[in-house]
Amino acid sequence: MSYFADLTWQNGIKDVIDIGIVSYIIYKIILLVQGTRAVQLLKGILVLIAVWAISTWFNLYTLKWVMNQMFTFGVVSVLIIFQPELRRVLEQVGRGKLFVSSSFMDKDVVNEQIDEVMKAVQFMAKRKIGALIVFERTTGVNELIESGVQMESRITSELLNNIFTPNTPLHDGAVIIRGNQIMAAGCYLPLSENPFISKELGTRHRAAIGVSEVSDAVSVVVSEETGQVSLALNGMIVRDIKEESLISKLFEELTPKTNGRTKERQSFAFWKRKGGQDG
Repeated sequence: MSYFADLTWQNGIKDVIDIGIVSYIIYKIILLVQGTRAVQLLKGILVLIAVWAISTWFNLYTLKWVMNQMFTFGVVSVLIIFQPELRRVLEQVGRGKLFVSSSFMDKDVVNEQIDEVMKAVQFMAKRKIGALIVFERTTGVNELIESGVQMESRITSELLNNIFTPNTPLHDGAVIIRGNQIMAAGCYLPLSENPFISKELGTRHRAAIGVSEVSDAVSVVVSEETGQVSLALNGMIVRDIKEESLISKLFEELTPKTNGRTKERQSFAFWKRKGGQDG
């Protein structure tokens, strides 16, 4: 109570400013982490903290000792695990971008997004041009974006066709799409080590499956050997998927969750623009 008794209006204003600055910094750091797999790691850390609190509250000596040993090396572990995020924060501070307000993508662009990608996929499939297109969803893939050439370009079928044209600098890597932008091209993706994957699948297909194993991203693959189009999701792949099924699945996975009636109207508008509705 002595703190409040001695509190003056000058100290009160100073404390409010102090709390406001710290809160804003924490908020910006959360935004930076939000676009990476570190979100899942943070959840795991919160679970460990909750277990430690329970062991302390109920005097569970063995569990408390184990948790204390984990926290002893926790600082070093956090520095290692969050090295990409810490580097990104320092880069943002150095560039003066930490306190710049971020913009959010409009989710109504999904129809146009799929439309442009499908035009490119159809073009490349007919000509057997290999391609790997990744759609980022909830789990951020900033680490993978940084492995390629930064673009942040508007999605167009012409640009996608040019990227994957054989013997061009970026045709071997993956294109990663976030919202209505191609974030990067020529990206390196983790290869799946699943032993049950067909031996017929090459590196491009294994990369599509691999990125869907470490995140909730959706990948579209065009085979340069057969021209077949495949869809990878949740560690599984559907080979030689038909155009209608691919459009339907992409629309289902990428469209924001809405009520059934609204989603049905959006789906009808999309199919009408694609010419998929017959009288």
